[in-house]
Amino acid sequence: MPRERTAYKELRKAKTRHARNIAVVSELKTLAKNFERLISDKKTEEAGKALPQLVSKIDRAASKGIIKDNTASRKISRLTRKLSGAVKA
Repeated sequence: MPRERTAYKELRKAKTRHARNIAVVSELKTLAKNFERLISDKKTEEAGKALPQLVSKIDRAASKGIIKDNTASRKISRLTRKLSGAVKA
């Protein structure tokens, strides 16, 4: 256990940040899953509207350090590729 008061405060801050990070990652997973469902249901128009919102959330999470930049780029690339493939088909 920490000895200093500041160390206790850092523990509290870490808990808060951890909870917020988990919430953001969970939201990203949910949005991605909904996007995948729209693509599998052949609702490309709705998926096209959902993609910019999802990309924005992913970019924001990457800028805040919740996920890494390369991970964000990879996810965005794969989602965009899936949408363009579904539109072509």
